[in-house]
Amino acid sequence: MEIIKTEQQYDLALKRLEEIFDSSPGTAEGKEAELLALLIENYEEDHYKIEAPDPIVAIRIRMEELDLKQKDLVGIVGSKGIVSEVLNRKRRLTVKMIRRLSERLNLNPSILIQEYELN
Repeated sequence: MEIIKTEQQYDLALKRLEEIFDSSPGTAEGKEAELLALLIENYEEDHYKIEAPDPIVAIRIRMEELDLKQKDLVGIVGSKGIVSEVLNRKRRLTVKMIRRLSERLNLNPSILIQEYELN
């Protein structure tokens, strides 16, 4: 087995992993499946990077996951009006807002400090 460098090798590796996926750990095929999974993951990280969503999208996704409404961010972001302006891209996040949102929503601050478009 070798490092996956081309799409063709990637496709073959995926096909082989599908064939041996349910192999018992510790067997030759189980060990092969484990190694193939690592090689595939490495290739995907280099060739199929998923960009993080912009800060407002990330906040909205997390709010949905936590079943939060805009009113739940009052006091974290600011007043009801400020929350609305931020979520509707009328106002930028401040450092203070980023710190609080990061803590409350358990979001990595690096996602929240990204540039994003205002309306």
